Amino acid sequence: MKNRIFFLLAFFSLIFSLEQTYAQTENRTLVVYFSESGNTCGIAERIHVLIPSDLVEIEMEHPYSDNYSTLLEQAEQDLLNNARPPLRTHIENMDEYDTILLGYPNWYAILPMPVYTFLESYNFNGKRIIPFCSHGNGMMGETVSNICKTCPGADVCEALSVTYSGGGSLSDEIQAWLIRHNLIN
Repeated sequence: MKNRIFFLLAFFSLIFSLEQTYAQTENRTLVVYFSESGNTCGIAERIHVLIPSDLVEIEMEHPYSDNYSTLLEQAEQDLLNNARPPLRTHIENMDEYDTILLGYPNWYAILPMPVYTFLESYNFNGKRIIPFCSHGNGMMGETVSNICKTCPGADVCEALSVTYSGGGSLSDEIQAWLIRHNLIN
């Protein structure tokens, strides 16, 4: 009898702790990111582990060069031309998502041009966009205001700013940020 009671207590304890871990379960959540160096990808993967979500990388049809100097030239040329590079990534069921965690690096104090292509490809009216940005000490730049201008009908929330790939406190910072957005308790 004691074993059954112990088992039931352990089972209900587990169920309760799972409910506490994920505050946001009714609405579908998408973690979508653009990453060239891998820093933003690493952050996106950490977020995806912590919340029930789908994870999608924004991929270009014709990716930038692996050579860093060439990549900078290509990105700067796209910026100067206000280009919208075509994407390989297409999300068929975007209407099903209520919350989008959007990750990107800060390039030239604004969004990378492929992120503009992504944002202009969908209707974000009524959706919640929660940005996260990796940078090399450039902070957020104007990236959040760029999102607000590009998606005026969206609720653009407080962003997470991460220098390079983050430090030893990155996991705690991500958790605190997700708690502030009611995505975990």
